[in-house]
Amino acid sequence: MFPKMGKTIPDDDERKLDRLEYRMAIANALKRELGGSHRAIKTLVKWTDVSERTAKNWLSGSHGPSGEHLINLMRCSDEVLIAVLEIADRESSNAGILLSEFRTALLRMVSIVDDTMKS
Repeated sequence: MFPKMGKTIPDDDERKLDRLEYRMAIANALKRELGGSHRAIKTLVKWTDVSERTAKNWLSGSHGPSGEHLINLMRCSDEVLIAVLEIADRESSNAGILLSEFRTALLRMVSIVDDTMKS
């Protein structure tokens, strides 16, 4: 604790992340990826080894994941990864993720076309 000396520490960082903004960004990303069903809760429990109550809190936006839970979510969910990059003002990093998803889908389509042509 700082001693009271009559000076205040300035709080002029305009880019400081708001807790509500963070919680809602994660909640919206999880809902886009998993929906809002009981199955979504079970999936979050499996991904992060948290309680069902914690998973419900993340989905509702009343609380947000911290530390290792956020990292585990980013490993398992592209939507959460993208949301974290966006709130960190690193949208340019999204391009690589989206290109990777596009490449995977394109390879699947080429495989289907090849199988169709062989028949």
